[in-house]
Amino acid sequence: MATFNKFNSFVEALAEKVHNLGSDQLKVALCAAANAPVAGNSQLSHLTEISYTNCSSRDVTTASSAQTSGTYKLTCNDLVLTASGGTVGPFRYVVLYNDTAGNKELIGWYDYGQEITLQNGETFTIDFDGTNGVLTLV
Repeated sequence: MATFNKFNSFVEALAEKVHNLGSDQLKVALCAAANAPVAGNSQLSHLTEISYTNCSSRDVTTASSAQTSGTYKLTCNDLVLTASGGTVGPFRYVVLYNDTAGNKELIGWYDYGQEITLQNGETFTIDFDGTNGVLTLV
């Protein structure tokens, strides 16, 4: 499984009420190896995304957003991307961002270590770790 990397600005955006992770619509963006996200990026417009012409919905479903004993955990359902009508990619990075926020603020990204291209009819599952969650705050 790819490792989650947070964008530096995410911490400040949480503190300044930009994100409501329990109700905002989260979404993924896909970036090629040549356009890698960096920790200093803060909003979607800072990234160069691939074309989504043949890609299924990139909307993420939040499974739970809750705290227990002072530790908050965001858990999301796995997302299956499907190529339909042609190829999708290549992409290497899957970026999680807040589609509800005004500037579409970035949350974090996953590096899959190599370029991935989906041929027509193929799928790619983004595993959002149902046990440990996408992220925890203590």
